[in-house]
Amino acid sequence: MSNPGPPRPLSAFDARGLRGVLTDIDDTLTTDGRLEPDAYAALWALHRAGLHVVPVTGRSAGWAHMILKTWPVGAVVAESGGLYLWRDGATGRVEQVFHDDPARVAADRARLADCAAAVLQAVPGLAPASDNAFRRVDLALDYCEEVPRVAPDAVARAEALFRAAGFSARSSSVHVNAWAGRFDKAPMALRCLAERFAHCADPSSWAFIGDAPNDASMFAAFVHGVGVANVLDHGAALTPPPRYVTAARSGAGFAEFARHVLAAR
Repeated sequence: MSNPGPPRPLSAFDARGLRGVLTDIDDTLTTDGRLEPDAYAALWALHRAGLHVVPVTGRSAGWAHMILKTWPVGAVVAESGGLYLWRDGATGRVEQVFHDDPARVAADRARLADCAAAVLQAVPGLAPASDNAFRRVDLALDYCEEVPRVAPDAVARAEALFRAAGFSARSSSVHVNAWAGRFDKAPMALRCLAERFAHCADPSSWAFIGDAPNDASMFAAFVHGVGVANVLDHGAALTPPPRYVTAARSGAGFAEFARHVLAAR
């Protein structure tokens, strides 16, 4: 589902009839790496209004487990679509659903680790992401979160090296994420909706809000695609762009989006 033209102001978004919100985390919910009070309050406001909330992130399965336990969310799509986590209402147990057979996923990740080591040698300045120990499917290389910012052409070279080795790669606002296979955020998000939210799985009843090139598949798959203002920093690197854009950046933009959605109910 392509998006014609540049993003329009959030005020043009008709948010009536939404059943849920899918949201990126880094630099969409968070601001400079922190979840600020207005963004967290916005999550709770959406939840209390009866809207389902599902984060869709490049962050690790370990992060997703914590988020599912502590935030007002119904599921979490993690590791750029490598898996999703949900909580069984009967037992309270957190369950993981992988994009592929777990044994194959583990074997692929061992090959990926060898490739990541070669990329780190070839592209100075990158470092293994500090949450790699909590990842089940992909691997992430830090280019600005806990290291001095690496130049965009170096980030692009790292992505290209992963792809040349037969892996998939895409950048978030802080990491180069790489994985084996052809999964992405959108296919796993759609699967999660179909399997865990069957009563309201129609993508047209959900909005997605994000900020970075690794959100492109979500902007393509969901007609109600919104970017926080910093999405414009990526210019032509983000194809397709979102249909709408907030006036505020990062977490303040998410809070602005939530107010707009709630005002339409």
